[in-house]
Amino acid sequence: MNIALVKTITMKHFLPFLTILLLFCSCNSKSTKEFDLIITNATIVDVLGNTVNQSQLIAISNDTIRLVDNMSNLEKYKGAQVIDAANKFVMPGLWDNHVHFRGGDTLIEENKKLLPLFLAFGITNVRDAGGDITPSVLQWKELIAKKEIDGPTIFTSGPKLDGSKPAWPGSIIVESTKDVTSALDSLENLEVDYVKMYDGSLTKEAFYEIIKQAEKRGLKTTGHMPLSADILTATEFGLDGTEHMYYVIKSTSPLADSLTQINPTYGMFPQIVESYDPKIADSVFKQLAEKNAYITPTLYIGTVLSELTEVDHQEDSLLNYIGLGIQKTYQGRIETAQKAKSQGNNSRSQLGELTKDMIVPLYNSGVNLLAGSDSGAFNSFVYPGESLLLELQSLVAAGLSPQQALITSIVNGPKFFGLGKFYGSIAENKVANIVILEKNPLEDIKNLINIRATIIKGKVYDKKVLNTMLKSIKK
Repeated sequence: MNIALVKTITMKHFLPFLTILLLFCSCNSKSTKEFDLIITNATIVDVLGNTVNQSQLIAISNDTIRLVDNMSNLEKYKGAQVIDAANKFVMPGLWDNHVHFRGGDTLIEENKKLLPLFLAFGITNVRDAGGDITPSVLQWKELIAKKEIDGPTIFTSGPKLDGSKPAWPGSIIVESTKDVTSALDSLENLEVDYVKMYDGSLTKEAFYEIIKQAEKRGLKTTGHMPLSADILTATEFGLDGTEHMYYVIKSTSPLADSLTQINPTYGMFPQIVESYDPKIADSVFKQLAEKNAYITPTLYIGTVLSELTEVDHQEDSLLNYIGLGIQKTYQGRIETAQKAKSQGNNSRSQLGELTKDMIVPLYNSGVNLLAGSDSGAFNSFVYPGESLLLELQSLVAAGLSPQQALITSIVNGPKFFGLGKFYGSIAENKVANIVILEKNPLEDIKNLINIRATIIKGKVYDKKVLNTMLKSIKK
């Protein structure tokens, strides 16, 4: 046979084969998507659905969940880092919606050392409720966002707004309605995430004016209320939230108006508690729900402070992670508790019991509850990280289901800031703030303590890394 003819026939058949081979390789390379991190064999906790989805994979690049798929499609994906979450439960990271970084310049470093504690307990986001070291907090916020230091994503109010005699150092003084504009200008210049008011000496008129002006600027408002003010009136003006339960409780008593006119101080609360009216409460709760109000009950700290004279905290394991300077700030609460006990004053305990009784009615009315620990300097033995888990346990003890308690943290936390689109579930385009657990928290809220790893915007802190961080801050 002619050799030239053989070559022609061979090339005639080889070229189509080569074309098919190249097309196959090209399609195969395009179908294999690459990511920074893939979590395999995950059982995803769907908090809103109150269920779990097994045999899932989660693909993450940069700080975002890029896709969630079934494990049967694993061959389509490649990860620079892979975590096998077999027999583990994966859910969005927790939000602690009321913490404090404070104590002045001498305690800046001690506050900074608290940041890893949040990660160790699966808390990926915190809402700082005001203090006196705002420049440092804003710096930490930026460095955490850049992944240059370890800590949770921080949302901060910056300095509190208070009256002529502020209760806390570092507050911006608002003596009259004329001061409101400059105060809010200052907060906007700091680029804070929301406005926090305090009732040290803030007048009712200034309080209402802050809310009105902040509403026009699109700023979220929450905090303590002057006891001369009314929570329903405040929400009509645009108040977004309230911290603790004092102001809600006050509004549920038929004596509220008369007691306010006589002596608008916390001394009225024994009578307020005794005259609590469930029918009035039901009406108030419905009105708050209609205004999309947020309430941070802070149950756990109430229990701790009411038991300060009975419980010895010196053997607390987490006390070893708290700086001596911050520990010294605990003394004020202790002395107040001792004084109250000597005077036979148990109003804090009575208030705490009523607060617990109100949790389920509030939730069922549609009011947005926020899980917050109130941890930080001056709040004795309420440790960052652990206290949020104990707050969630307290909410369950008050009657919420584990699912409902989790909603107060991971769903309502971002919802307060209008960020529900980016947080609250394990789904495509959500921020990759994640916690991997050994057991299902929907079955038992105490299962939150069993953490395999915490992930902040795609950066992985496994158990070994978390333990190493904790050792570095232990005294």
